[in-house]
Amino acid sequence: MSRLSGRAAIVTGGAKGIGRHYVERLAAEGAAVMIADVADGRAAAEEVAARHGRNASASRIADVSDERQVKALVAETLERFGKIDILVNNAALYAPLMPTKCTEIDVDLWDRVMAVNVRGSFLMVKHVAPHMIARRYGKIINIGSGTIFKGLPRMLHYSTSKGAIATFTRTLSRELGEHGICVNTLAPGLVMSDSLLESGSHDDAMKNAAVQSRAFKREAYPEDLLGALVFLASADSDFITGQIIAVDGGSVNT
Repeated sequence: MSRLSGRAAIVTGGAKGIGRHYVERLAAEGAAVMIADVADGRAAAEEVAARHGRNASASRIADVSDERQVKALVAETLERFGKIDILVNNAALYAPLMPTKCTEIDVDLWDRVMAVNVRGSFLMVKHVAPHMIARRYGKIINIGSGTIFKGLPRMLHYSTSKGAIATFTRTLSRELGEHGICVNTLAPGLVMSDSLLESGSHDDAMKNAAVQSRAFKREAYPEDLLGALVFLASADSDFITGQIIAVDGGSVNT
């Protein structure tokens, strides 16, 4: 039996990039997955359904920073799948961000990063958690970043938002633990995703520095994250909560 057979999940930012890989792997493990993204995820959902069954995936365009859209997303997921067992808070602004000195970051951009990366995760939990509480079960996986351990110069907005996610996870795990809900952070290092490569926002020097910081001297790819994702989404991690799991080839030691 697949490790997530009978489970239902939401993956925010699931239409492309690393999120698209998350959707595919969860579905391959037996989960029904709702793709939520500001981009149209219908093609991705159709591809997943073709491989894993008609009810394996659905999609909805949603901006996670907008509470009205989040409420509609949760309602549609419950209507389609009947429950929500797994929430992957993956939606974030990162790949399009250009390295910028802290004194030159535009205030509106700072606010937008915080709105998507932090408020978006909060709103998803606000509206998904009641359903998990009612069933006394749930897996909330917040996607963090290894940058919180070392800092990332010229990316203050992004690193700060992911620092907030680490605290968000720790605090939320204690609040929801009594309801049997696990809350953890999956923290990748620099990953060679399609979105990052297309954006051109990271030069070779930055990529090489990331590789040299690792115990495993190679670039990271979305596939490297999937084992940890499934572990955190499955019953194998039922007694693990409030943790940050860095998947970065040994760049940081947590």
